[in-house]
Amino acid sequence: MASNGIESMQLGEDQIKILEENFNKVSKHPDESTLMLIAAESGLTEEETAKWFRLRNARWRQAEGLPAQLGSVKD
Repeated sequence: MASNGIESMQLGEDQIKILEENFNKVSKHPDESTLMLIAAESGLTEEETAKWFRLRNARWRQAEGLPAQLGSVKD
């Protein structure tokens, strides 16, 4: 998963900190307005931020023993 994963995204430590804090404290599935605010705060585009959340959610689900893709189980 190296070429498509979070690891391949060129993010600074500050950006990762902002994204992780929002993932853990705000929402694993931010709505459009929240995503826009997170993108602005981290200096990323909304598309990059949405991609990071998709990849991070897949990694989180895998770590929890859930399918990588969101299915009938809600997290």
